[in-house]
Amino acid sequence: MPRCRCSRAAVSTTSCRTRWSAGSRCWPAPRSAAVCWPVRYAALEPGLAFVVEDGGRAVGYILGTADTASFVDRYRAEWLPGLAGRHPAPVREPATPAEAMTALMHTPERMILPELAGYPAHLHIDLLPTHQRAGHGRRLMATFLAALHEQGVKAVHLSMLTANTRARAFYDRVGFHEIAVPDPGPVTYLGRATR
Repeated sequence: MPRCRCSRAAVSTTSCRTRWSAGSRCWPAPRSAAVCWPVRYAALEPGLAFVVEDGGRAVGYILGTADTASFVDRYRAEWLPGLAGRHPAPVREPATPAEAMTALMHTPERMILPELAGYPAHLHIDLLPTHQRAGHGRRLMATFLAALHEQGVKAVHLSMLTANTRARAFYDRVGFHEIAVPDPGPVTYLGRATR
């Protein structure tokens, strides 16, 4: 059973390890990638951060927020100021993946889209490939959806790289459907009810 374990180290390590195993490099170093990406959820929404462990080692997580608009406000006010000194906002169009990630870090409002208003919560899930297809993803998802439902949240969304067909098959199996968003770029938006 997934458990709430708001360990930034566990989330950080798992995030980076899943990216390496998928063939991409962390941005620009493991510690920075985690600080910019999933750790902010464990810090700002610890009640919605769940980790799966194997032998005391984190092998997957699901985390997110019950209210994307409120999360964006808190992220900008509470989290971004601590990163901006080390990762200043780009002054030109990003030319590298690291610069693109930095630009995204400084524009959290991009997460608020009118098409997603009926799906106020959002989530991120990561499992090491060695622990996929063993029921962990389903258990993580069920735990997260139940936690959202307990908070009175009716629906959740996520974005995923459209090219990731294995992830899409998983999301389809656990009840997600596509949400039409104009010009989504390389991602697809999916949503579902929390019950």
